[in-house]
Amino acid sequence: MDVFVARQPIFDRLKRIYAYELLFRSGMDNAFPDLDGDTATSSLLSSSFFTVGIEQISGGNKVFINFTEDLLLRGTPAMFPPGNIMVEVLEDVNPDDNVIAACEDLVAKGYDLALDDFVFTEAWRPLVKLAKIIKIDFMLMSIEEIKEIVATVKPYKCRLLAEKIETYKEFQQAKQMGFFYFQGYFFSKPEILKNKDIPSSQLSYFQLITEVAKAEFDVPSLERLINQDVSVSYKLLKYLNSAYFSRLQPISSIRQAIAFLGERGVRQFVSLIAASKLSESKPTELIRISIIRARFLEQIAIDLREDNSGDFFMLGLFSLLDAMLDNSMEYLMAQLPLTDLVKNALTKRQGNMFLFLQAIEQYEVGDWSSFDQTANAIGLDQGKVAGFYLDAVGWADSFQ
Repeated sequence: MDVFVARQPIFDRLKRIYAYELLFRSGMDNAFPDLDGDTATSSLLSSSFFTVGIEQISGGNKVFINFTEDLLLRGTPAMFPPGNIMVEVLEDVNPDDNVIAACEDLVAKGYDLALDDFVFTEAWRPLVKLAKIIKIDFMLMSIEEIKEIVATVKPYKCRLLAEKIETYKEFQQAKQMGFFYFQGYFFSKPEILKNKDIPSSQLSYFQLITEVAKAEFDVPSLERLINQDVSVSYKLLKYLNSAYFSRLQPISSIRQAIAFLGERGVRQFVSLIAASKLSESKPTELIRISIIRARFLEQIAIDLREDNSGDFFMLGLFSLLDAMLDNSMEYLMAQLPLTDLVKNALTKRQGNMFLFLQAIEQYEVGDWSSFDQTANAIGLDQGKVAGFYLDAVGWADSFQ
């Protein structure tokens, strides 16, 4: 079985990134992959996937990792630096004396504990005393049941994390109940589901996206639009004069930048900058996920020798445009000169290109069985997937 890992954002009360939960493909759950008796810890640690990969996928943030009872008893979390991870104790762990002792040892070594999908019983009280965070799934229980747990753990030092928060209403409700951290895709949903004019503060960036998306590439018009915004011009010139390109002669004008990058490069880079500007009032994770999707889908399209890999890039980049602008996708797509294939995938969620978007959506949430089916349908080599995703994550994090 191919090794997959994805990340889900965890936000604080200001919708800033607090950490990521890592989702591994490991059977039917998303726990850290078990090791067979012949696999030495040193061998696993030397693996580029688990050392470089996890460091890269974390983006410098703390990561939550689910550990099974067996892995806890074997001290597997101690493979990682204590400052980098949050050890999640799964809900099906039996909190007996051995597990409690193992968790006490981890805490003594500087590790933080989180209790996953928590439902209180007396047997869990010793671990509540040790835990830094208690995670409560808002889809598994009623608000009254949640309030009861909140009251029970209030005397302890742990903080509460609300899982499966899918709407802004649920986010606000959880905040009012005393939750400090939030996990779910509420941030990727529009807050106002009705058509409205694009605010004037964002209109110039939307016009910029429109210009670079046109089939006929009008260099003078594009140059004029880029020059109108100092921040866009600055980012473009800074990017091209960075160490990545190792240029002997600096690029000093927008026209030079356009000539150097070429049509496809300019379309992509300017679209990235403009999209990031459109989402400035939103959680930064919104544009980050959009960029990851864009890069991931583009790599898949190139690998499959699709003629229109640029369209796949745009498909990923604009897949959350409705949340960026709090508007319907139908209204926004009507304003942009994108291909019908891209528009159908984003508005009607159908067609060949939609399968590609569906693949990254399934990957993001760790729905591995559905991802397998979609990947097979589009002919994706699953052995390359983890590399594509890690590259996309690193590219998105460096762009930010």
